[in-house]
Amino acid sequence: MTNTTHLKLPLIAAAQAQKHVTMNEALARIDAALHLSAISRSITNPPSAAQDGDTYLVADGAAEDWLGQTSLLAVFLNGGWEFLSPQIGWSVFIQDEAVKVTFDGTSWRSNILSLSRGGAATRTEVIEIDHVFSAAPAVSETTPLIPAGCSVLAVTGRVLSGFDGDATDWSLGVDGAETRYGSGYGVDTGAFLKGVTGQPVAYYEDTPLRITAATGALGSGVVRLCAHTIQFDLPDPL
Repeated sequence: MTNTTHLKLPLIAAAQAQKHVTMNEALARIDAALHLSAISRSITNPPSAAQDGDTYLVADGAAEDWLGQTSLLAVFLNGGWEFLSPQIGWSVFIQDEAVKVTFDGTSWRSNILSLSRGGAATRTEVIEIDHVFSAAPAVSETTPLIPAGCSVLAVTGRVLSGFDGDATDWSLGVDGAETRYGSGYGVDTGAFLKGVTGQPVAYYEDTPLRITAATGALGSGVVRLCAHTIQFDLPDPL
């Protein structure tokens, strides 16, 4: 055997010359694989200005030096690309998405809490949007933020650009439950909200969030809203 089983680390041969070369390569692979973090999983062409240690999860349709390496981890070492084959249970933090993915033996799954042998999964996901409104009257609604078939534990947020209307406070909710995620929130830049539900609320269709002024008009502003959700994946097909 010339490589280890899981990480494919090169082994030093008996009476090998320049043992430090093999040892350094093995240490570099361990450094890349320990507490795995990848810059992105959506890039198909190897970056031309990669730095030593840069790691990517190779996307579908990869080309050039990444051709044929889909779903593997590409690590830039000593001026070239090395590839790590994931094992079941490996987890990687994807930096440009701020999401953790786990390898189930076939594919990478996002934010897994639990996984059945048949592929069913319970996942958590924080869905974030910067909601921009201009000259809004008393109500402003986001694009559909909460996906169908999930449960919402809470919605948090922060005012990024203060409201310039004459409203002094506002509430957050959905159509028919305008204060579900709280009321009395401030309108100035930096004001924040933490709307925790007493129990998870299930949604059966894509649903927008609704900002409602207590009195007066909202005017213009920007609010970052984050829906903290639990989502459920079906078992794999036979």
